[in-house]
Amino acid sequence: MRKLKLQMQMTIDGFVAGPNGEQDWVWLAGPDEVGFREIIALADSSDTILLGRKMTREFIDHWEHMVDHQPDHPAQLLAQLIVKMRKITFSHTETAITGRNLEVENGDLATAIQALKKEPGKDILVYGGAGFVRSLIDHNLVDEYFIIINPVAIGSGLSIFNERKVLKLESSTPFKNGKVLNKYLPA
Repeated sequence: MRKLKLQMQMTIDGFVAGPNGEQDWVWLAGPDEVGFREIIALADSSDTILLGRKMTREFIDHWEHMVDHQPDHPAQLLAQLIVKMRKITFSHTETAITGRNLEVENGDLATAIQALKKEPGKDILVYGGAGFVRSLIDHNLVDEYFIIINPVAIGSGLSIFNERKVLKLESSTPFKNGKVLNKYLPA
C-alpha cells in the first residue's frame, strides 16, 4: 500500500505560514545542498502530489514557469519532477483547473485518499496548503511527516494541527543553513 507523505516547512514556533498565508520566511536561511538532495529524494520516491485548492494555482504556475523559462535555475531538477508527476487538487468548489498532469477531486477526502493509497505506484506526496493538510491530519491520513524546521520565529500564523497529535521521531537531518528535516511517524 502506498504511503501518504507530508513535506512542509515550519517555523520554530510551529507555524507553516503567516496569518495571511505568508511564506516569505521560508528562504531566509538561504539555499542548502544537503537539504535540496533530501527534498529531491523525497519527491523522487513519489509519483503523485496532492494539493489543496487554495495553493494550486500559485504552485502549478511557479513550477511550470521554472521548467519552461528558467532552465538554469538550481531547482530545475525538482521542477521537472513536479511538473511530470500526477497532481490531484481537492476542491469543493472547482471542477477543472488547468495545469500539466493535474486533475481535480471533488469527492469525500478520506474515501479518495484511501482509494489512492490502494493504487499501484510510488508513494503520494503532500506539500500543502495549511487548511488542506489540517484536514488530512484530522482524518489520520498522513503516514509520514517530513517537517523542515526553519530557524525563524514569526510570532503568529497558520498551524496544521487542530488538536494534540503524538508523533514518533524516526530521523533528523540537519542542513548547513540551520534548517532541520525531522521525519515523524504517527505514534
